[in-house]
Amino acid sequence: MLPAMALAAAAVAAAGAAPAAHAHTVDAVEQYRLEIGWMNEPVFSGEPNGLEIFVGLLAECPGIDEPMECAMSQEFARGVGGLEGRVKVEMVADGRRIVLPLVADHDVLGKYHAFVVPTKAGYYQANLLGRIGDTQLSLSMHPPKVDEREYIEFPEPADLTVRQIIDGHTAVIDEISGLRADVDRTSAGLEEAAAGAAGGAAAAYAGLGLGAAALAAAAYWRGRR
Repeated sequence: MLPAMALAAAAVAAAGAAPAAHAHTVDAVEQYRLEIGWMNEPVFSGEPNGLEIFVGLLAECPGIDEPMECAMSQEFARGVGGLEGRVKVEMVADGRRIVLPLVADHDVLGKYHAFVVPTKAGYYQANLLGRIGDTQLSLSMHPPKVDEREYIEFPEPADLTVRQIIDGHTAVIDEISGLRADVDRTSAGLEEAAAGAAGGAAAAYAGLGLGAAALAAAAYWRGRR
């Protein structure tokens, strides 16, 4: 009983210590093996993520002439350091491009990160540009597909909050438009009232002028008598 339990515990521990398998793309340029994939898999749109890139020396492959096949037949080993600032990643999606710097991993020599938030589902192209030693690097690679985030959203899609915010902003804009209309109507009423008051004042001034003229005429005729 105890040996069986011990074996089971050892199996669990070994499974926890084993690295998780990820879907990465592998290629080769001269004597270098390059591997690219996403840091967090599976990958969903709108989630912070990043590319992880492994650059190592390519081991000899007797009987394999194709460099890519040779690279795919072996694991990452003999990492190449010091590529930050010398190699960059140009990501391409829907005809748009962004250049991402490489950040060296603190624990694994030859492992690098390029942080990004893929905002749309689908396939992305990653162009590795720069130099590795004396080797000019210009390689296009394709990391695994990015899936729609809404597939795992529960109980409501996250975009619902965005729609609520937009609806709220629309309601505020409508209220502001209504207030502006009220202000315009009030201004028009005040202008009409002011125009009416100005007309009344003019009539009053005219009446005063006529009264003064009548008094002056009466005084004149009295003096003649």
